[in-house]
Amino acid sequence: MKKAAAVLALAGAILLGYWLTIHIQERQFESEAVEKILVETPKQALPEKAPRLAAGSLIARLQIPSIGLSVAVVEGASDSQLRLAAGRIFGTALPGENSNVAFAGHRDTHFRPLRSIRLNDKIEVNAAGRLYEYRVVSTKIVQPEDIQVLYPADRETLTLVTCYPFSYIGSAPQRFIVRAECTNCQQ
Repeated sequence: MKKAAAVLALAGAILLGYWLTIHIQERQFESEAVEKILVETPKQALPEKAPRLAAGSLIARLQIPSIGLSVAVVEGASDSQLRLAAGRIFGTALPGENSNVAFAGHRDTHFRPLRSIRLNDKIEVNAAGRLYEYRVVSTKIVQPEDIQVLYPADRETLTLVTCYPFSYIGSAPQRFIVRAECTNCQQ
């Protein structure tokens, strides 16, 4: 019985150490990202067709004040990128390209507050020194293979993607989609 308790205590300590390491890396990345976006970014809009960025490159800061969401956005949506930040889904537009910008995030970390999002909530994306403002126009639940939500749009649109249901344990079977339209973009 003592051996079992010792093994469980050791396993708990290892898991706690792993969680602390990830949490510290995430917080360090976040603080550096805020500084880069708000201080070092040149005050100009992205070019019409911005060059594609290297995976993991910092591209924006996403904020939804009404639900307390504030997260850095990097290029790419692999597990390693989404562990540190939200990620731009490859093949979708960058902010300012007048099409569909799509960001993904884990439902149990950065995008967890999305469970409280409502129609008309304001979304802010700070990219390349420009603030893009969006209003939520719809939310829906889709199957993972339903990639139509990522197709290009004829106007500046923001699509947020996370797994669903929010309370599901393990690999969730569906996707929660937030669609927003830009309110301060040139059409």
